[in-house]
Amino acid sequence: MERQWRKQRERKAFLALADGTVFHGYGFGQADDCVGEAVFNTGMTGYQEILSDPSYAGQFVTLTTAEVGNYGCNENDMESRGVFLNGLVIQELNFSSNHLAEEELTDFMKRHRKPGIAGVDTRALTLHLRDHGAQKAYLHVSNEPVSEERAVMLAREWEGLDGRDYAKKVTAAAAYQWNDAGKYHVVVYDFGVKYNILRELAAAGARVTVVPAQTPAAEVTAMAPDGVFLSNGPADPAAVGYAVDNIRALLGKVPMMGICLGHQLLGLACGARCGRLKFGHHGCNHPVKNVLTGEVAISSQNHNYALSELPECLELTHINLNDGSCEGIRHRTLPAFAVQYHPEAAPGPHDAQNLFQQFIQLMEKQIP
Repeated sequence: MERQWRKQRERKAFLALADGTVFHGYGFGQADDCVGEAVFNTGMTGYQEILSDPSYAGQFVTLTTAEVGNYGCNENDMESRGVFLNGLVIQELNFSSNHLAEEELTDFMKRHRKPGIAGVDTRALTLHLRDHGAQKAYLHVSNEPVSEERAVMLAREWEGLDGRDYAKKVTAAAAYQWNDAGKYHVVVYDFGVKYNILRELAAAGARVTVVPAQTPAAEVTAMAPDGVFLSNGPADPAAVGYAVDNIRALLGKVPMMGICLGHQLLGLACGARCGRLKFGHHGCNHPVKNVLTGEVAISSQNHNYALSELPECLELTHINLNDGSCEGIRHRTLPAFAVQYHPEAAPGPHDAQNLFQQFIQLMEKQIP
């Protein structure tokens, strides 16, 4: 194993950003080059949950924590059916030393056909992304020769994530039942849903049905749900126009809750604007303030876009204490609310788990 590890470190690799900056390291995982958007995640743990979060589709995720791979990977830590990010960027790749480990991180990446680069000065890369914003990038990890100049050009030529519907890429192919018991029937729109959202809804007392992102509102109504949940998901909410139309059709007919992309889509359906943040929010240490109660929660987040210019029908409920951006909304007259952050965590703190219970209470009020 040690010999194999040393040999792997000999596979030179680099990450070329569209602005011409290049970061060097060695490749691991799948030995295929690809393009993606470089972002950074400030979480200190939970790399497998990050890898299996569909919201990262199209991105190269830079982990700011220095040591990665220590506890290996196992099937129980998966947050979706696969790995959807384009690549992983880390500083130090380690052997696993945990009794729950079923495979090494590099083997996990190979099995899911995803490339990674280790040995990178991730502190310098993170500071660069903070100063200059999220970047289109090209990851070179293969044995095929590619010059740095060519890689920078390929990064610049990539179409990027703006205006692209990635929910179609990650959503379930068909509707399915998550659990078969619960007082309330909740239909979940899968724009890239994490398993822990479904677990939390079930634990709160819901019978959960998951439907693909493009499911028409009429089909959802025919399922006679007590509530509709709008899940997290990747990329640009402005590109998911069909979801905005379906949400408008369902507003007022059934209680609704949204998370992350679902939060943005609910806002767009009500007339809010949504724009790109400089480098997004990715991590599990973001402070969020409830402006209605004054309470502060530490939250898990993963998004590049944020709502702004809320219409009169929406009330701002939460803000990000780092940059003041919108983190929560609720409709002033209809039973609908949403948050930009991830109360289900996985990984992250559990400060905001009570929001699932608030959704249950909202359904209770609507049922005679």
